[in-house]
Amino acid sequence: MALNIGFIGTGGIAKAHLNNLVKIQDAEVTAFFDIQLERAQKEAREWKNAKAYNNLNEMLDDRKLDAVYICVPPMAHGEAENAVIDRGIPFLVEKPLGIDHSPNGILKKIEQKKIITSVGYHWRYQEATRRALDLLNERKLGMSLGYWMGGMPMVPWWRVQTGSGGQFVEQTTHIVDLLRYLSGEVIEVFAAYSQRVMHEKVEGTTVADVGTVTMKLENGSIATISNTCMSPVGHKVGLDLYTDQGVLEISSSGLKDIKPESITEYKERKSPYLIEDEVFVNAILTEDSSKILSDYRDAIKTHNVTLAANKSADIGKPIHLKELSRT
Repeated sequence: MALNIGFIGTGGIAKAHLNNLVKIQDAEVTAFFDIQLERAQKEAREWKNAKAYNNLNEMLDDRKLDAVYICVPPMAHGEAENAVIDRGIPFLVEKPLGIDHSPNGILKKIEQKKIITSVGYHWRYQEATRRALDLLNERKLGMSLGYWMGGMPMVPWWRVQTGSGGQFVEQTTHIVDLLRYLSGEVIEVFAAYSQRVMHEKVEGTTVADVGTVTMKLENGSIATISNTCMSPVGHKVGLDLYTDQGVLEISSSGLKDIKPESITEYKERKSPYLIEDEVFVNAILTEDSSKILSDYRDAIKTHNVTLAANKSADIGKPIHLKELSRT
């Protein structure tokens, strides 16, 4: 049985998922929504039975959809999720969940209706991540250092704080999520951000272009995750884990296990994006979501860490995650 799948948003990340769904036998995309109808029409032409819409409710009421992908900019979250939840449709939503705490209300509705959800934290599906998780069972973690060091995506909403939430919320959230998945929950953050270059180079830029966030974790380890979007070259994106037996370096290409006597490398053999989509489709078909590695409830924890970092940078003080949950 093929699933009828709809897309809300047709940007770059939507295209990545569409390229995967072409390869999944039980997936058929039959509906596209975009506020720019011509963009939805362009994507609909690539699928045999697809139709384009620029009215969201019309699409959801016109097509009997088994699942929906929500691929909208950070500031646009909320309306799509609520419309899909009201109709009881399972969905995969791209990160971040938003730019504020409104996802908490969305979670309540999800759990009331018991809807299957997945959130696009694809780093969890890497072979490198699975291998690192196994190795950490045999080692004691002391410190983690994370990075997202590169340039600014030239998308207008990205460089505006009220559009993206800033780099730590929109982009570096992947590294925060990877840290949580491998190392456990964050209990406190202390952040420092600054605008150095990009507000002078690109008109209308309001996001910080450098930042560092130090974190305390429940397991007693500490972590620092830094990011910049001012570099003219892509430099380093990943997470380094310092243990009593050596260093585990995770990047998008794989894992390095660095020990005193050896360096072992594990290369990625399959796209984690494809695995993520296969798992989501299978969860809908089987009504078993146990293989989904990041559902909406779990993703809110990552989202809250990034919001806490923004607040800490704003007030210049550490933020305890329990304090944030009470505000």
